[in-house]
Order: sequence, then structure tokens, then C-alpha cells
Amino acid sequence: MAEKIARQTENSLDNQQWLYEISPKRKLVAFNFEEIWRYRDLLMLFVKRDIVTYYKQTVLGPLWFLIQPLLTSIIQFVIFNKIAQIESDGINYFLFALAGNTLWFYFSDCFKSTSDTFKTNQNIFGKVYFPRVIMPISITISNLLKFGIQFLFFICMMTYFIMQGKAVMPNWEIVFTPILLILMALISLGFGMIISSMTTKYRDLTFLIGFGVQLYMYLTPVVYPTSLVVKKLKPYGYENLVYLNPLTSLFEFFKYSYLGKGEFTTFGLVYSVVFSIVIFLLGLIVFNRTEKNFIDTV
Repeated sequence: MAEKIARQTENSLDNQQWLYEISPKRKLVAFNFEEIWRYRDLLMLFVKRDIVTYYKQTVLGPLWFLIQPLLTSIIQFVIFNKIAQIESDGINYFLFALAGNTLWFYFSDCFKSTSDTFKTNQNIFGKVYFPRVIMPISITISNLLKFGIQFLFFICMMTYFIMQGKAVMPNWEIVFTPILLILMALISLGFGMIISSMTTKYRDLTFLIGFGVQLYMYLTPVVYPTSLVVKKLKPYGYENLVYLNPLTSLFEFFKYSYLGKGEFTTFGLVYSVVFSIVIFLLGLIVFNRTEKNFIDTV
């Protein structure tokens, strides 16, 4: 009798239709949009968590989002414009620096937070299954709130300078701003997922991230115009090297769209688009390979 029941149970298990089947990813590039959409509620929960924890136990709350670019731009105005005498293509340097900082803070915040994904969320990853790529995606989405507040502040300052008769001429190219954000999100996700995967084995890389991001800012035209670098390198024939930084053309296009000044090339823009896609796919490959066994090394 017991053997008969056991056989019936085995047959019923064989014929059972499972709702989900969890197995290791076999493809190099595994980005299942259907599965991510199925976990969209969890994605929004992580986004809400990131936003709430940022404000928690703070006195000024969202005002910090305005204080950061304001104070940074003022300090850069004093040091780089008044002391170092760095020009800004005829635009008020404070507004010039504010435009660069608005875009830079979004990139740097996404990159630094994404690069710590495995280490920060190792307890969650080790207990329950969900598409791991949801975590870095939630970071880029939650940082959009911070960018939105800083962007509105930048627009208000730009409007003020326009009313004061300053040389600021926004162009119709501002309609491409969402595309610029997507490209910057792809670059930050790609770099962040690669670094996050490497830090599971090499913890000392964590200490280099903050230092490396600061250095990268000075390689990107945030506090200086690209035209200045091109002018300095042109006598040596190396002026095109500035466009090897994928962020250069994106920053210059943003400044050209909103301020009317910027130096970029078609090659530079195409290069930035291709680079953002390639680095994102590369980061996704490394991320997918690491998530299979990272819990044994973290």
C-alpha cells in the first residue's frame, strides 16, 4: 500500500506544471525584460527604499539636493574662475559650473551606488530569488529624483540669468535630454556592475572608487570647457583625444542645448552612444557571471 502511494505521488510530481523555474543563467547577456516587468513592484519598492533612507534622520531633507550643487558651484566659481582665471566660453561661470555639476552628480551617484551592489545587498541576495539586475536599475531610477530637483534648480538659475540679459541661449536640442540621461545611466550601470563584480573578490577596489570618481571629474569638462582643452592640444595634433572620454560629448551637448555654448563633434556623439551600449552589455555579462557564485566569495 505504501509503495502504491509513493508511486502515485512520484507520478503527480512528474506531471505537475511549475509556475516558475529558477536556474542559472546560461547566456552571456541575460536581460529578461518580461521577468523584470513581473518584478516591477519589487523594483518600485527598492526605489522607494532608496529615497526614504536618504532623507531619514536629516534636518534639511531634500534641501541637501540643492545645497550640494549650489555650494560646489560657488566654490568652483571662486577657485577656477576668479583665482585660476579659467574662462567659460563667454557664459557666466557659476551657471556654467552648475550645468556641469547637475549632470555630473547624477552620473557619480549612480556609479558609486551601483559599484557597491553585491556588497551592500549580500544579505538579500543570499535569502531570496529575484532578478539581481533590478538592484542597480533601481539605483539609477531613484537618483532621477535627486537629478530632477537639481535640474529644476538649474532651470530656475538659467531663467534668472536670461532675464538679466546674460549670454544664455537655449536651443531646441533640449528635447534630447532624456536620451542623454539614458546614455549616462547606461555608462554608470556598465562601469558600476563591472566594479561591483570585481569587489566581491578584491575588496581594496572599494577604497579606489571615491578617489577614482574625483579624478574622473577632472577628465570630464565639468569645470572647464572642451574648447579650452582643444585649444591647448591643437598645436600638438592631439585635440581629438579629449573625445575619447565618452562623457565629454554628452556634457558638451547638454551645455550647448541649454546654454548655447559647447564644442562637440558628430564622431564624439556617435562614439559616446556606441560606448554606452558596449560598456553596459559588458557590465551585464560580468554581472551575470558573478551573481551565480558571488555569495561564496563576498
